[in-house]
Amino acid sequence: MQDVSSDAVATLRSFNRVYTRRLGLLNERLDDSAFSLTEARVLYELAHHAGTTAADIGRTLGLDRGQLSRILKHFRQTGLVDQRTSEAHAKRQLLSLTEQGRAAFALLDGAARKSVGQLLDDLPARDRPRLVAAATAITRILESDGDKASGSTLRLRDLQVGDLGWVTHRQAVLYAEEYGWDVSYEALVAEILAGFASSYDRQRERAWIAESGGAVVGSIFLMRSSEPDTAKLRLLYVEPSARGLGVGRALVGACIEQARAVGYRTLELWTNSVLVSARRIYEAAGFRLREEAPHRSFGKDLVGQTWVLDLTGEA
Repeated sequence: MQDVSSDAVATLRSFNRVYTRRLGLLNERLDDSAFSLTEARVLYELAHHAGTTAADIGRTLGLDRGQLSRILKHFRQTGLVDQRTSEAHAKRQLLSLTEQGRAAFALLDGAARKSVGQLLDDLPARDRPRLVAAATAITRILESDGDKASGSTLRLRDLQVGDLGWVTHRQAVLYAEEYGWDVSYEALVAEILAGFASSYDRQRERAWIAESGGAVVGSIFLMRSSEPDTAKLRLLYVEPSARGLGVGRALVGACIEQARAVGYRTLELWTNSVLVSARRIYEAAGFRLREEAPHRSFGKDLVGQTWVLDLTGEA
């Protein structure tokens, strides 16, 4: 404890008090159900890991063996859980929810979603993404014990319905908060992504959405240009909660690899000098500054930069 400040401890304790009170976790029964918080967590593990064992649940939740045994005995007596002997190991007793147990979990899960949804609904719209981003960061830190997001928790996936609107929203909000850019930047992002969607070339273009812990933490787009041998890297962004964890490098690396794979000879991007962290990623990946010029955009005086990467290895 000698390296931990009293202020840091007080801040986390305050957060815990607020969080448990707002979600009703101090109540004897969770979300007006028949289950305590601990019982609900055991039900969750059973619902998501059919054929698990009591030992597995105990390790995952860090529960006392006696307490867990009493909970599982109660679940069996009330018809929520089935127990069977493993065919591979005679001493392993596998646990699964019964139909009644699945129905009970569905009601509990629905109530929990409603409760959290109500908490978010009560907040101003501008605060919701910040809360979700903060929760994502807390979860990642506590679950990874300091491991980088570029390890086991980071996933790069293809676009899904709703992603284009989300990327437009998050980039506009983040750049407004961090650099004071006005709504014209949001309009530009929307225009770029609308063009990407309406004339998408699956052979020459691609997009990646970065996820960690089930939350979107960044994105990048590979787009064709007017020159057949040149592609454009566009709209890289990383959520504040995920910065410094290798997300940007992973996204840029995926874009470069795909550009090479489809036969582009040059990868080009346009950015602004104030985006220092992104520029460092580009430089580390081998991009070279080709030109820069001042301009007035997004309500600010900026310096635009064009960076280029030779994909042939001839430079």
